[in-house]
Amino acid sequence: MSLDSSPRLDLRVAIVGAGPAGIYAGNLLANAVEEAGGSVAIDLLESLPAPYGLIRYGVAPDHPRIKGIVDSLHEMLDAGRIRFLGNIEVGRDVSIEELQERYHAVILATGAIRDAALDIPGIGLPGSFGAADFVAWFDGHPDVPRTWPLDARQVAVIGNGNVALDIARVLAKLPEDLRTTEVPDNVLEGLEASRVTDVHVFGRRGPADIKFTPIELRELGELSGVDIVLDEADFADVDPSAAPTNQLKIMLRTLNSWRGTEPTGASRRLHLHFWHAPAAVIGDDRVEGMRFERTRTEDGRVVGTGEFVEYPLQAVYRAVGYFGTRVEGAPFDDTRGVIPNVGGRVTDGLGLYATGWIKRGPVGLIGHTKSDAMETVGHLVADAQAGLLAAPTEAGVVELLEQRDVAYTTWEGWLALDAHERHAGATHRHARERVKLVPRDEQVAISRSGTLARA
Repeated sequence: MSLDSSPRLDLRVAIVGAGPAGIYAGNLLANAVEEAGGSVAIDLLESLPAPYGLIRYGVAPDHPRIKGIVDSLHEMLDAGRIRFLGNIEVGRDVSIEELQERYHAVILATGAIRDAALDIPGIGLPGSFGAADFVAWFDGHPDVPRTWPLDARQVAVIGNGNVALDIARVLAKLPEDLRTTEVPDNVLEGLEASRVTDVHVFGRRGPADIKFTPIELRELGELSGVDIVLDEADFADVDPSAAPTNQLKIMLRTLNSWRGTEPTGASRRLHLHFWHAPAAVIGDDRVEGMRFERTRTEDGRVVGTGEFVEYPLQAVYRAVGYFGTRVEGAPFDDTRGVIPNVGGRVTDGLGLYATGWIKRGPVGLIGHTKSDAMETVGHLVADAQAGLLAAPTEAGVVELLEQRDVAYTTWEGWLALDAHERHAGATHRHARERVKLVPRDEQVAISRSGTLARA
């Protein structure tokens, strides 16, 4: 991205949300303005004490390839061009209006952390859970309970995306195979006490329409002590050679390799079901089963066949997508779960922008996040060059936070917390790269002390 060198840009910008969307936006903005010979001061405000958003709190702990993304984000923040300010809740500790008074522009990159609704009878019964809550638990999010009910033997996971596979894999995986990951101790203890024997994954469409990635699917077949179970009826007329993409061909071949395999007598089984639309959760006082309608495609659409099947279950996890959360002081589309915008420009207020999932909805991978941020930053820069952004009229945000005794954290504090977690991992009885510290107050205490707390 290149800019005209005249007029010179000297900007102060706040970004709300320190996940990939916010960090990429900050890095792109810094590059663009510096290449033009201007300067920009960027503050990255995050509600959690630590950075990285869903990379830290939304990805299963047994995904080591995520480390490469974390390393890249670390380099961007460690370069010193973006100031990280954590443990700040916009709307509570500081308002959008107060940010707009202190910056030329504010970019909202708050993501989508709630579960999308699944509107079927019985979905609110005890034993029915949202994917986001369960993922937050096993990733050690500081704002969720430390324990999780894992007393069900037969579990349903609704969805055919990567989040559904993450949940199914964590539930089915033998706990000892998670001991070397960064899973928090309380989560490992919970999984070791789990009674699960059968995990059922249900999708509305057929095998040729799965939304997994090949590596996610292949990981299922590598689980020790777990049998993969498929229903031959789900694979009628499935021809891997006819798949439109190489990625889908690979996944269909993987599924085909599991068809008809003899069970090994493993203690746990992972069932993959296709052509199943959830119709109702069954139970009186808690989940006792689920009813599904068998489906087929008609002119590219999924339609019901009128045939219903039931499965005995004691827990249901819905992984049908995420939904954005309103940011107090900013407009919000309650239907789509996004901040209304045009190309990243928020439609209700000059100098306010959006990027990432809160801009376009919870779709796409990291590559989409980068291109998304580039579009938003491009429009912000164009507005600045056109003289459309009001100059800040107040002092910086740190002064305001200190006046209000907000216990904000910094990049140096994150380095201390990171060192603490790595030390805890190195000295753990199961040697691992890190052990996540879960309680928010302890994270904040270590971050603000700036010292390594030895275990």
